[in-house]
Amino acid sequence: METVNMILCGLGGQGILFVTKVLARAAVDKGFHVIGAETHGMAQRGGSVVSHLRIGSGQSSLVRAGEAHILLALEENEGYRNLSFLAPGSTMYVNTESEIFPRKEVQPYLAEASIQCKGAPAGRIALDLGAPLSSNLALLGFFSAFRQGPIRHGELRNTIDTISPDRFKEKNLKVFDTCHEWALKRSA
Repeated sequence: METVNMILCGLGGQGILFVTKVLARAAVDKGFHVIGAETHGMAQRGGSVVSHLRIGSGQSSLVRAGEAHILLALEENEGYRNLSFLAPGSTMYVNTESEIFPRKEVQPYLAEASIQCKGAPAGRIALDLGAPLSSNLALLGFFSAFRQGPIRHGELRNTIDTISPDRFKEKNLKVFDTCHEWALKRSA
């Protein structure tokens, strides 16, 4: 398998590291080599958090600029801030409620690099389900509907079931599944 490079980004407190853990654990459970790293500023105060995840035979834990196949952004502006990581032909998945997505000013760059953009109101879906802190799992559920990368919906779901604390397990799975179904309905 060719190495799949992923960038996960957002703001401190949004659960970037938990989603990275879910993806990494699911990949390891499938027998893949996984390496990753986190870079963050004032995460405790809502600052930028970026997590690098490499599934396959990567030697370095950091994804270089222009080499990421997938970007998951829990906050739209953080997605734009990390565009430089994306390789030509890659895809970004963004938590957004913007009426114009992606923004007009980045559309030429995205078109030239053949970068696909997929957006979902993950934060609103999680809030509507009574889990405002679970937009991370909503975005992961959305991403899982597109079957990109080596890990599938069922494998991610099993990992969430395994590693979620008991008191959050049912809610986490509901948020993940609801956003997955939301994406399937819209892509049909």
